[in-house]
Amino acid sequence: MPRSVNHVASRARRKKILKLTRGYFGCRRNVWTVAKNTWEKGLTYAYRDRKDKKGNFRALWIQRINAAARLHDLSYSKLMGLLHKAGIEINRKVLADLALNNPEAFKAIVDKVKGC
Repeated sequence: MPRSVNHVASRARRKKILKLTRGYFGCRRNVWTVAKNTWEKGLTYAYRDRKDKKGNFRALWIQRINAAARLHDLSYSKLMGLLHKAGIEINRKVLADLALNNPEAFKAIVDKVKGC
């Protein structure tokens, strides 16, 4: 008795992966084994970079806060120390947004912590 193979399912599985690798360069888009390996490696990069993105944004917020704080004769570390000492609980994301989009509010916060 001949061996029964489900060609429909295996072809569909391959087509699904090849469709996901459509924009890749060279053989990575149309050679099955290369495309599969590239796609799997891409998934590991995506997982890793979702974690890295959080650190990258934190670094960006710190740079923005530091730049805005230096306009008011403070460094980032001194500003954060003064905020902590004054008991002002504001996170870096909001502080960076204020520094970028609302400099008057940022200046008010700096003046408040300088007064303490």
